[in-house]
Amino acid sequence: MSLEASNRQVKRLTDYTSPDFTILTTKLTFELDTHQTRVTALTRFKRLNPAATELVLDGQQLNLISLHCNGQRVTEQDFKVSDDKLRLQVAEDEFLLQIVTEISPQDNTALEGLYFANGSYCTQCEAEGFRRITYYLDRPDVLAVFTTTIIADAEQLPYLLANGNQIESFINSDGKRQVIWHDPFPKPSYLFALVAGDFDQLSDSFTTVSGKSVSLVFYVEKGNGHRASFALESLKRAMRWDEQRFGLEYDLDIYMVVAVDFFNMGAMENKGLNVFNSKYVLANDETATDTDYFNIESIIGHEYFHNWTGNRVTCRDWFQLSLKEGLTVFRDQEFSRDMGSPTVNRIQAVQVIRTAQFAEDASPMAHPIRPEKVMEMNNFYTVTVYDKGAEVIRMLHTMLGEDGFQAGMRLYFQRHDGQAVTCDDFVQAMQDATETDLSHFRCWYQQSGTPELSMTRAYDASTRQLRVTLQQQTAATADQAKKVPLLLPIRYQLLSKKRTQASSVFMMTQARQELLFDQADADDLPVLLEDFSAPVKLRHDYHQDELLRIAREASNGFARWDALQAYWQLQLRLYIAGPDSFTLPAALLDLLGEWLQQPSDDLALTAELLKVPDYASFSETFAQIPVDDILTAISSFKQQISAALYTKLLTCYQQHHTDASSYTEVNASKRALKNQCLQYLSWHHEASRALLEAQYHSAVGMTDRLAVLKCTQQSLHPLFEPLMQQFEQQWQHDVLVLDKWFSLKASLPTKAVLDTMETLVQHPRFSWQNPNRVRAVFHAFAMQNAGQFHRMDGAGYQLLTETLIKLDGINAQVAARLVTPLLSWRRYEPRRQSLIKHALQMLAEQPSISDDLYEKVSKALESG
Repeated sequence: MSLEASNRQVKRLTDYTSPDFTILTTKLTFELDTHQTRVTALTRFKRLNPAATELVLDGQQLNLISLHCNGQRVTEQDFKVSDDKLRLQVAEDEFLLQIVTEISPQDNTALEGLYFANGSYCTQCEAEGFRRITYYLDRPDVLAVFTTTIIADAEQLPYLLANGNQIESFINSDGKRQVIWHDPFPKPSYLFALVAGDFDQLSDSFTTVSGKSVSLVFYVEKGNGHRASFALESLKRAMRWDEQRFGLEYDLDIYMVVAVDFFNMGAMENKGLNVFNSKYVLANDETATDTDYFNIESIIGHEYFHNWTGNRVTCRDWFQLSLKEGLTVFRDQEFSRDMGSPTVNRIQAVQVIRTAQFAEDASPMAHPIRPEKVMEMNNFYTVTVYDKGAEVIRMLHTMLGEDGFQAGMRLYFQRHDGQAVTCDDFVQAMQDATETDLSHFRCWYQQSGTPELSMTRAYDASTRQLRVTLQQQTAATADQAKKVPLLLPIRYQLLSKKRTQASSVFMMTQARQELLFDQADADDLPVLLEDFSAPVKLRHDYHQDELLRIAREASNGFARWDALQAYWQLQLRLYIAGPDSFTLPAALLDLLGEWLQQPSDDLALTAELLKVPDYASFSETFAQIPVDDILTAISSFKQQISAALYTKLLTCYQQHHTDASSYTEVNASKRALKNQCLQYLSWHHEASRALLEAQYHSAVGMTDRLAVLKCTQQSLHPLFEPLMQQFEQQWQHDVLVLDKWFSLKASLPTKAVLDTMETLVQHPRFSWQNPNRVRAVFHAFAMQNAGQFHRMDGAGYQLLTETLIKLDGINAQVAARLVTPLLSWRRYEPRRQSLIKHALQMLAEQPSISDDLYEKVSKALESG
């Protein structure tokens, strides 16, 4: 059944209308209780539409206690309450509404609105969680000044936090602590936050460029204060960077971060009170890997950067989500680029696009970065809106340059500070500030799908002219049949043995255009899409030796890595055509050997160049994914590299050993290269045993210890199980570290993993209510264990289906995100198609399936 044919409400961008009423001030009082929290909302409304007589407020799972308008009790005959609305006839143009409701935070396993978990109260209101707290105009284009009073037992809950600045704290006549917070900046309800609990506190301060002192306070689980230091330092780096790069200064007197274990998202940018998933705050060298540190710094930066790109200027409606998320992802990527290896950071961002985002474009969930329709707003939080949205912003930056882009940003804030606006408003500011016609560029906000850019070359020896013909085409997607040519900024360079040419940018605006190179030589190579200047698939006419030449000689590090990815794709197809006789070319092994003996100055880049692409990277290029062929090819490639280069791998491994445990760019790069060598060495089980044991037991940090576990897991080394037993015993009481153990167990590529999955959910440390723990097990199984998830007997699909049915009634958001690997069922061969389709039908037939899950499942079935 289609979305339109169902009885479920579908929201469309074209249906947007301005609010009939707005809110001037909101005063909230919370009397906290795990089962009966009383919320009193004193809200001043103002009529915007003179013809509107009915006020319609959003509300879900609320127990209405009383309703007063301008001090007078409203009787039940004068208002109507349904499952999700409160309707009230009003005569005044401005009026004060007092609404008293009761909610049960303890029973809120969806973790939306106000919930109680692991001994603390917490809120998550984006996108539509505030309506689970009180009846309200729960939409992003209604901004109000909030004052929040929290009343609770002072001993049980010593910290009572909300948005803004604390203006009062005292013990009231009932002996309870009463704390009042005031946020002077108008904000939509989705940015409201409240946290109450007993935490360790880590404090510092930051002096802004204008000399203002800002208090920085982190609240984390008791006993973990020492693990928040890196996050706090990351915050200070982000604040300074935003001042220097964008001229943006923090505006409140205090900036607070709370880390909790039970949280649906990575983090939330609530004004002045960010709530974080604890995995993106807590770290020290003993418990966190270099990847953990990178993610913490990146996400701390992301949420801080939202203070301006998301909070001070916010979205008019949720269809404009990329306005804040795409722009802020671009900003956090630029921040990470300046904090570490620019090339490796760019590679990692592109890998997300080429795997998860390109796959989404090819799936039934395809949509533009500004979607046209949706059933459940939580389903807007996609790699298309976030990561492709960031690529669209990056293209603007490429087209306008740093100075032009910053001029556009300044005009954007000048025009829209304190407003809820659209993606068009942002592009218009860029256009006006630079006097650049961006009308064609706006198509990126409206068109879904991945453009394919094909390149063919013709060289004329008589004129020494190289003609490069470029053609772009975007295939029809599930949501759009007709496509138009897009504006593609193509950064390129001519690779020549006789002269050096600087990179240039070619603006492609038509379906077919040409690049001409004069005074070219026959062996000159055009290198296109340096730094992935446009999110497209490049179909090239390079020969194998030309790809290796680019990988060896190109001045742009990303272009070198990119050429090698294309080379590996050719090897995969050759392997599939004749697996029994296939051997890796000597030219490739020689090049890898050169890099092992003489790594570049960027060791992290060398580590990336040495990698065989993973399953997700290989599968992206197939219309119908040959699961088993890809997996056997990857194993064969790694075994061949290990056998051919063992001595060089061992030497490189030994040369880049470091005893330093601290997270710095130099140390992380050394570990990345060393552990990439170790991965290949581990395929020689007996020869590598002592090496693996020595690294595991002598490791001074989690990066090296976890690397051994991953190596032994992927090479099916006999050391894996005994080391995993030691790891579990040592870290069983550390929630975040144990998540790593759960993921490694769930992604073990053997048939026995299905029995393991049953034991994992019975583990005393497993909880269906904890999103991190659920994802650690089931995301790892479905997304990182392709061979067992896609078993030909369908057992992997059945396991995920049963999990989703159970989980949907507990936390629909998490369930909807875990269903992703079932959605692209059309990309597999007929038997697997049939098995996955059957699983989707089972889900669709569940009588109480949530909107979150139903929307995705029904779209997937429509595609068949």
